[in-house]
Amino acid sequence: MNKVDVIIPIYKPDKGFFDIMDMLLKQTVPVGRIILMNTEERYFNQLIYGTTFKEKYKNVVVYHHSKREFDHGNTRNRGVRHSEADVFVMMTQDAVPADEFLIEKLLEPLQMEKAAISYARQLPRQGATEIESFVRSFNYPDGDMEKSEKDLERLGIKTFFCSNVCAAYKREVFVELGGFVRHTIFNEDMIFASKAVRAGYSIVYASGAKVYHSHDYTNKEQFKRNFDLGVSQADHPEVFEGIPSESEGKKLVKLTRKHFLKEKKRKELLKFYVNCGFRLVGYKLGKNYKKLPRALIKRFTANKDYWRHYQMKREASRIDATKGYGKNADKEGE
Repeated sequence: MNKVDVIIPIYKPDKGFFDIMDMLLKQTVPVGRIILMNTEERYFNQLIYGTTFKEKYKNVVVYHHSKREFDHGNTRNRGVRHSEADVFVMMTQDAVPADEFLIEKLLEPLQMEKAAISYARQLPRQGATEIESFVRSFNYPDGDMEKSEKDLERLGIKTFFCSNVCAAYKREVFVELGGFVRHTIFNEDMIFASKAVRAGYSIVYASGAKVYHSHDYTNKEQFKRNFDLGVSQADHPEVFEGIPSESEGKKLVKLTRKHFLKEKKRKELLKFYVNCGFRLVGYKLGKNYKKLPRALIKRFTANKDYWRHYQMKREASRIDATKGYGKNADKEGE
């Protein structure tokens, strides 16, 4: 593996973004290029105005697009096309490398022939709530793990779990499998991971590669995120059908209850139960979004732009090529 690039989709970045850039400059394995896929040029220009950004970060290249053009999968695919590196690392604008060994630790598992992806451990940010910190430790424990198709019966949906908040990909495998799904509301990382697993590759959780990344979402925000999660699962039965994901949620609730009772923090436990209720209801509604009126979907989703793209695709699918640009007379399903 000769070259490593980092690809980061960004939108309205704040000054904390410079912390990520500074840490990427300090890595023990040098980064070739940092490719920023920026949404709305004016926000990026506001961030770097009056700074020495261009002089300090000489390996950075920026590609701008409008908010209407952004798509979780396709925007990242375009970023990959701007890279020629053997390995690229996908990150988000709020994932701060914990130390100078992040890239090195992500690359180590990819020396294995069958490993297609390695993803980092996410640590709670300073000031994160105890609930968020415990959830992070549940999803990102200490200790590495390699997952492949043989683990599906034992791990279920966890086999496909892989977060591109910070993850390294072998370019050759990524291209072979067609990259990220082009149009999805959520979960483009898990959907690609499932393709890799089904194709005989493995995914590695590299716990030594660490980033600070956590969010203290409100109950309403968590409801919306889980609604979108349910939508993504409903839209991709080829990945999620027949592999229940609720078991992981039940396991989290059980362990969190045990933790807070042991610490005698019943108030925190009650907050967690309420939060879980919002998560569950959002998820169930998302899984059944096709039964909901469009007005409710727009209220429930965290990604309104997705539904504009969704409607455009529906309308395009009704065009009868033999009759020019007029829509088919058949309005079934509307």
